[in-house]
Amino acid sequence: MPSRFMLANAIRALSMDAVQKANSGHPGAPMGMADIAEVLWNDHLKHNPANPTWQDRDRFVLSNGHGSMLLYSLLHLTGYDLTTDDLKQFRQLHSRTPGHPELGYTPGVETTTGPLGQGLANAVGMAIAERTLASQYNRPDHTIVDHRTWCFVGDGCLMEGISHEACSLAGTLGLGKLTVIYDDNGISIDGDVKGWFTDDTAKRFEAYGWHVAADVDGHDPAQIDQAIELAKRQDDRPSLIICKTVIGFGAPNKQGTEATHGAALGDDEVAAARERLDWPHPAFHVPDDIYAGWNAIDKGSQREADWQARFARYSETFPSEARELQRRWNGELPGDLDGAQVIEQAQRACESLASRKASLQTLNRLAPRLPELLGGSADLAPSNLTFWDGAEAISPTSPAGNYLHYGVREFAMGAIMNGISMHGGFIPYGATFLTFMEYMHNAVRMAALAKRQVVFVYTHDSIGLGEDGPTHQPVEQLNALRVTPNLATWRPCDATETAAAWLAALKRQDGPTALVLSRQTLAGQRRSTEQVAHIERGGYVLRDCQDFPDLILIATGSEVQLAMQSADALAAKGRRVRVVSMPCTAMFDQQDVDYRESVLPSHIRKRIAIEAAHADYWHKYVGLDGRVIGMTGYGESAPAPDLFKHFGFTVERVVAQAEALLD
Repeated sequence: MPSRFMLANAIRALSMDAVQKANSGHPGAPMGMADIAEVLWNDHLKHNPANPTWQDRDRFVLSNGHGSMLLYSLLHLTGYDLTTDDLKQFRQLHSRTPGHPELGYTPGVETTTGPLGQGLANAVGMAIAERTLASQYNRPDHTIVDHRTWCFVGDGCLMEGISHEACSLAGTLGLGKLTVIYDDNGISIDGDVKGWFTDDTAKRFEAYGWHVAADVDGHDPAQIDQAIELAKRQDDRPSLIICKTVIGFGAPNKQGTEATHGAALGDDEVAAARERLDWPHPAFHVPDDIYAGWNAIDKGSQREADWQARFARYSETFPSEARELQRRWNGELPGDLDGAQVIEQAQRACESLASRKASLQTLNRLAPRLPELLGGSADLAPSNLTFWDGAEAISPTSPAGNYLHYGVREFAMGAIMNGISMHGGFIPYGATFLTFMEYMHNAVRMAALAKRQVVFVYTHDSIGLGEDGPTHQPVEQLNALRVTPNLATWRPCDATETAAAWLAALKRQDGPTALVLSRQTLAGQRRSTEQVAHIERGGYVLRDCQDFPDLILIATGSEVQLAMQSADALAAKGRRVRVVSMPCTAMFDQQDVDYRESVLPSHIRKRIAIEAAHADYWHKYVGLDGRVIGMTGYGESAPAPDLFKHFGFTVERVVAQAEALLD
């Protein structure tokens, strides 16, 4: 049997070879963390390379995702479907080994990482999901959800503010099955971190309520193993293992310096490292005995088989719970979820109310039939109205709940929700004010990049929130959301569209959804059955005229009622006006050409878009001959009606703009 040192050297060799071949990448972290990874993956990690999606596997997250060759080497060596040829294509177009780990590209990669600190927050979400799911479904003598979450982090991850947000919450929640291993090598891109990072990390995490193992020699397998064993015995608090390592370990002329961080070592240094590490093999060659020492397929397959037998016994004793859990793992909605009825209820009522209140109504109607919904808010539940009647807050003493109080941690909330989604078994939603979307924007982007089903709820959607003023009045945020690929952004105009938006979010499994909701009251709009059915298409004709219209008014949210009132005023002047409600431009843009042409005929070029947000986005729909009534600067502090009048969101202005276009 090869020594631990030689097993770890396989990681070092593959990593420096792949980076050297690509002439691009980060060899330092994989070479420095190889000994830690060898102990964890060979002695502690529960996984099955033959089935990377086995539900009760441990989750492993490489938060310092620039060290991706560490993960790719581990997956290759332990038996995942990742070949030597795949490693040779590191960082190449359409390869299975992209520069940073990306969900869906590589079997065994649990989350997309790269922006530092977010992987750590994803891991917190995974640990929350495991504990909550276990609390909901495990029964005495029937433990079917029982796995751990492991996360590697570097100095950069812990410098990022999101690490404070996420780890503070993890300590409060007492996530005993979360273990974070910190590669404390003291080097970042700019060099020795002593000039900008001198925190006492151990005391910091102890203050969060974590178990901390400090000053572990990251190149001593016995110390690493002892620290991991102690962490596994912590039932009521997460663990941080601080491993002192040498970045680029084994590269004799560059180890311990920033020269190994983000660039290929060079042919001469790779050769010198081979000699130092006693690795005389050619590039990308791993001896058979090393492969045998790493191979985890037999052990992993046996572990899964044992679990499958336990789950079969569970299914016999608790058939309904087993079916529901399997449904949740499969991402299937309940068969008795009558979303159409919820939309019809909202349409029949045709109430005038804020869409945030309409959202709460919808949650109260849908959530009792959706145990997979795991909600939350960043300390704004009474304002966001996300705490529905059956919501139960998750806590260390009540882990089986369905709602998380995230505190004032918008960025961590977004990344934790991503981790919950990636774990599986849940549809997470979380809320804040729309203007604070920017605190969490990169987490939204990562959800979209990974195509995760996450629901971001944003209330207080415009200048309509009023007196809190421009610090809280969003202007440019809607544009940022709408241009984010894979993200469906809904801004409904009333309770019916709000219900339809929620249903669309619940059905959508190939990307996240943003629900943009109002504080101000919105008038309920009357619709035909056909119009109600067309809401899910993202844009539809809400009001039409006889013959072809002279003018089309396009609006969203609270401005739809303004468009309807303006259409009435223009009709009284003999103008033929169509009103198009466009709650979700992303969905509308995906419709076939015939449908889009039926809503916005290309030959009708007199168009006005109306929205109390930045005007620029709407020019794609109104064209050169149209106009946009929107915001071009920030708001002011005043009651909402005064603000709408001040910024020109009035019938008088719409009519004046329309007549100027038509004359």
